[in-house]
Amino acid sequence: MENNNNTRGGLHIPMPHYSEPSPAEQAVTNAMMKALRTVRSASSPAPADWEELDRQRRGQKVLGQLAAPLLGLSWEPFQLGDMPAAWVRPERGHDPRKVVLYCHGGGYTSGNLGYSRPLASKVAARTGYEVLCFEYRLAPEHPAPAAREDALRAWDYLMLQGYGARDVVLMGDSAGGNLALALTLMLRDSRRQLPRRLVLFSPWTDMTFSGESFTARAQSDPTLTPDYMLATRDAYAPGMDWTDPLLSPLFGDFTGFPPVMIQAGSNEILFDDSARLHQRLLEQGVPCRMECWEDMWHVFQMFPIKQADRAVEHVAQFLLELF
Repeated sequence: MENNNNTRGGLHIPMPHYSEPSPAEQAVTNAMMKALRTVRSASSPAPADWEELDRQRRGQKVLGQLAAPLLGLSWEPFQLGDMPAAWVRPERGHDPRKVVLYCHGGGYTSGNLGYSRPLASKVAARTGYEVLCFEYRLAPEHPAPAAREDALRAWDYLMLQGYGARDVVLMGDSAGGNLALALTLMLRDSRRQLPRRLVLFSPWTDMTFSGESFTARAQSDPTLTPDYMLATRDAYAPGMDWTDPLLSPLFGDFTGFPPVMIQAGSNEILFDDSARLHQRLLEQGVPCRMECWEDMWHVFQMFPIKQADRAVEHVAQFLLELF
């Protein structure tokens, strides 16, 4: 696969260097794309009623079962008050002084610990860091700011466990990337210490959906539809000011933010949510690295394909370079 540039508004984002996939690897990727397009109805129509919402949440559980537990890791569920949480711990050769706080995606209307498990396990295996997952309250039963309150509870739990903010990598996918950014803004505005690094997989950063890719890539995205994203927004933040940085971090002030890594697939409708965030972070003096993965979809890193493993390896390299 050739290394190209993806251009958005004059901003050139390099494709990461990786080797041409073998025919077998490409066949697996093509089959995954076909399957994703087949089940795309799971995200369209959007969660307009309880039956559809329940179907979506059950679909997220299926996604969480795509990857078998990785050898050499322990999965340790527990209750953080009334909030389900779980540790993913490498069983040996890990650095107990560093921890990842992982915020799962799902449009703020679905997602759970099982959905967190595949990607959290990959991250723990590649980095050697322990990963804390938590199951925040979901909309529409619990609209904003419920998820942000739960994220802050998880952060405070880590602080009570003796970790310093500088020991924590804050990580999230999709809506979880939105949540990770919102949590960092909340900590900064409260004059608290910030995480050492942010890692964002296909983050949802703009609830106004003003990016060109939202419509321009609607046909190429095998997982998300504009209707689905509009409905999840309306469930999570009904009638709210969608330009509020705690809902749309793209419009925030990133003064004091730690270094950030962003990964996105070239085929997703939320591509501009990543590209424009990257541009704004650089404009505000925040070190930021973005990777656009060619022909990949929204949060492809959680799937059992070679490109996903390579992408997570890039994340591990990013963290090792900066710690």
